[in-house]
Amino acid sequence: MKNILIPIEFDNIAQQLIDMGASLAEKFHSKIWLIHIAAPEPDFVQYTSGTGPNDEREARAEVLKRERRIIQKYSDELNDKGISSKALMVQGQTIETIMEKVESLNIDLIITGNNKHGFIYKLFIESVSNEIIKKSEIPVLLVPLG
Repeated sequence: MKNILIPIEFDNIAQQLIDMGASLAEKFHSKIWLIHIAAPEPDFVQYTSGTGPNDEREARAEVLKRERRIIQKYSDELNDKGISSKALMVQGQTIETIMEKVESLNIDLIITGNNKHGFIYKLFIESVSNEIIKKSEIPVLLVPLG
């Protein structure tokens, strides 16, 4: 288990996933790849009065810069602890992009969160974790959350 991938959303569970990854990385001398999948550029943006294409682009660029700083901070903190880590931020479709990175980075384990939802929720809404499990050909560690 040399390469661990942790998909990160910027919510209150990110640190739990990173801590679990750090624990395993220390034991197996693994590298942690933190990945955040940023939303793809919209094909169509409706401009409200007073804003134009440049305002929309600048706002989107600021969001991406902020997200990049956050994921890099997580990676830097791991590196400071002596755990090899790399931060990735990629725009694209979440599941497809994760699966592409699993293959290109030779990932051995994916760590993701598993929120406890009821049957009705699961019936109508597929979670990212469930989709990763369905498509992954490598082990997936689900960290119980919530």
